[in-house]
Amino acid sequence: MRRGQLVLLVLAVLLAAAWLAPMAWAVATSLKPEGETTAVPSTWIGSEITLDAYALVLGTGGIVKWAINSAVTTLVVTFMTVLLSAMAAYGFARTSFRGRRVLLGLILAGIMVPPQVLIAPLFAEMVALGLVDTWWGIILPQIAAPLIVYILYKFFQEVPPELEQAAFVDGAGRWRVFFTIVLPLSRPVLGAVAIFTFITTWNNFLWPFLVSTDPNTMTLPVGLANVVQGTFGLRYAQIMASVVLAGLPLLVVFVLFQRQIIRGVAHTGLAGQ
Repeated sequence: MRRGQLVLLVLAVLLAAAWLAPMAWAVATSLKPEGETTAVPSTWIGSEITLDAYALVLGTGGIVKWAINSAVTTLVVTFMTVLLSAMAAYGFARTSFRGRRVLLGLILAGIMVPPQVLIAPLFAEMVALGLVDTWWGIILPQIAAPLIVYILYKFFQEVPPELEQAAFVDGAGRWRVFFTIVLPLSRPVLGAVAIFTFITTWNNFLWPFLVSTDPNTMTLPVGLANVVQGTFGLRYAQIMASVVLAGLPLLVVFVLFQRQIIRGVAHTGLAGQ
């Protein structure tokens, strides 16, 4: 192994350790008896390994309800975002219409607008539509994704137009070509953007926190922030158990779909940017 490769390997190991250390500490704390979480000096392993914190969180914290809310809203947002973004990107990549460049420029400009800037007008709109404390109030503002439209637009430009032209000759329409030829060819990149959307939506805290005050519609991050800490106080084992349970679905998604993520990044052409 060359010296440069060895240096990169050491740096990678150090970065991985720095990233894993807080997660390992959270898991270790959640497995300690509650009275030992504030002991001085702190230790990684308690006098015994116990699942009491997890039992209390699952039994009294409402975390199951919030997890279901997060799963429903996240899946709907992911599906609608990928579908609508793919349709918009394909329209920009393969059709010509008046105002196309202006609309595409507005979408690209939307990438540079911080989401926080839009919170006030979006909230006012949700109030006017009566969607506060509803799942649709959480879902609809998260569907617009200019970056995903741009990524899919660049990918669709690389799809050989000969495939579509052959289908047109056989009598297929634009919609049939899109759903039966273009989308199947785009599965790697669609899978990647779907996973990224899923992770981003699951972790989203600010917008669901503002638009949802009803515990029955709270997502998992909002529920943990608003209810868990208020209920459990300074019971660190239970707080850490809640955090571990909240992050577990994302870990499962990443482990199951890591190949699709890597393939999708390669197909989008963003790996070298």
